[in-house]
Amino acid sequence: MLKRFWPWFWFLVGAAYFLVPLYATFDFSLRARRGELSFAAYTSVLNDVRFVESFMFSLQTALATIVISAIVIVPTAYWVQLRLPRLRPVIEFFTLLPFVVPAVVLVFSLARTYSRTPLTDSREGLWVLLVGSYVILSFPYMYRAVDTGLRSINIHDLTEAAQSLGAGWFTILTRVIFPNVYVALLSGAFITFAIVMGEFTIAALLAQPAFGPYMNRLASSKVYEPSALAIISFALTWAAIAAIQWFGQGTQARVAGPR
Repeated sequence: MLKRFWPWFWFLVGAAYFLVPLYATFDFSLRARRGELSFAAYTSVLNDVRFVESFMFSLQTALATIVISAIVIVPTAYWVQLRLPRLRPVIEFFTLLPFVVPAVVLVFSLARTYSRTPLTDSREGLWVLLVGSYVILSFPYMYRAVDTGLRSINIHDLTEAAQSLGAGWFTILTRVIFPNVYVALLSGAFITFAIVMGEFTIAALLAQPAFGPYMNRLASSKVYEPSALAIISFALTWAAIAAIQWFGQGTQARVAGPR
């Protein structure tokens, strides 16, 4: 009896620890009007032009970061495992650097390095610096996700089979490797998405109209709207997780094919 009780007990404790603050935040966000529960705070946030602009800006930045990370990391991880396995510890060391180097140091070093260049003299250039910074920040998560996906398949046999059929390296990467690490790539992509959507320091110091600085400004000037925005951000995160599950199941079904 006790063996069944304790797992459920700790599960309920963990669920309460997670759900009670969420419920309190949601309840507080509904009290924008005195004496009644309403979605006035949500309406105020969703009708704010800056919310839409900052969200779309961060969404475009996140997509650009994901695409660039995939283009750079997948071939790198593939080549390291295929031809240069001794360099794997070196690459793993580099994946730890974003945890060691603070974001404020990263952004100031990039601004100092590329000062008096088109990258710091225009809004488009600053956006390129922003994307590059996010590629560095997401590198540990994206690389480890792709590396795990590659280690779960036999890339040597797949490469030899593709080469025996006359495929070049570009064809091998696009038609063989990318489809086989699709689910792992999605996992890293949505972690990258979460990082970009919530990041504040780099976007603020580069004076970019991103979602993170918008949330910070809203928290300093409003009372109930920040709670509503927190719930909206939480919903977007769970939507991303659901998308991972949906895309992953669809990919596995296509790979398995009819039996």
